[in-house]
Amino acid sequence: MIEKLVIIGSGPAGYTAAIYAGRAQLQPLMFEGFVVGGLPGGQLMTTTEVENFPGFPEGIQGPHLMKEMRQQAVRWGAKLITDDVVRVNFSYRPFTIATDDLEIKAQAVIICTGATAKRLHIVGEQQFWNNGISACAICDGTNPLFKNVEIAVVGGGDSAAEEALYLTKYASKVHMLVRSDRLRASKIMQERVLKHDKIRVHWQALPISADGDDVLRNVQIQDQKSGVITELKVGGLFYAIGHTPNTQLFQDILDLDDKGYIKTIGKSTATNIAGVWAAGDVQDHIYRQAITAAGTGCMAALEAERWLAEIY
Repeated sequence: MIEKLVIIGSGPAGYTAAIYAGRAQLQPLMFEGFVVGGLPGGQLMTTTEVENFPGFPEGIQGPHLMKEMRQQAVRWGAKLITDDVVRVNFSYRPFTIATDDLEIKAQAVIICTGATAKRLHIVGEQQFWNNGISACAICDGTNPLFKNVEIAVVGGGDSAAEEALYLTKYASKVHMLVRSDRLRASKIMQERVLKHDKIRVHWQALPISADGDDVLRNVQIQDQKSGVITELKVGGLFYAIGHTPNTQLFQDILDLDDKGYIKTIGKSTATNIAGVWAAGDVQDHIYRQAITAAGTGCMAALEAERWLAEIY
């Protein structure tokens, strides 16, 4: 049997694509575990409070939001397989999507494999992840945990500068921990950071461990030149050191940009291969929000529906 539509990956993009495709009676088949070690539900499964997703004025827990989306996808006929995809073949149709134990043929594919925030893997990181340590200031910055306390941002590029400036709205002071002796951010962003009275830049500084009780209380930082270790009392630590798109499966198959994200054509979610679309963080290195991922998941499903109607 050949499936009409296979969705590789879940999260807001995948589940939204499944909901729209299900309502279009495409009976989508979704591989929730998209790559080896992939977590069904995506990055929101490791997020506590989501306060910026429309429709939840009091906020909602990340895993709960994904559970609700998943149930809605199932309600509209999506078939879910929690398995890791290990191989794809898009060189001819029907396409092939394979796990270690299963091989599926599909007329069309939507890729929603997301991206993974880079971590430093410092001592205490796992303990305080979502309890003081985060990789998304826009997602988590409004958490009462960070209100009127000193926090730190790791990174020296535009993303780090943007996050530091954003966090000044809530924190009493923001410490930027920059590995080198200069910022990599654009000139205008550098000027904004260096002139801001609530931001202090620590040059050649890198966090090496995090401590606290039930939440983060302080971070040890090491001077990269002298090796001297000092303690910084902060209630939050935000990583702004980039993301890695989960595109290992699609190397040499789909067109990727220089950072490894899937390239899409124009304002669509279409890839360079007809019948294959990409939605969510796997093709978005700018916004990286649950709501934008859901939006592109909707777009991909609508585009797939129209394409299938024309081709078949």
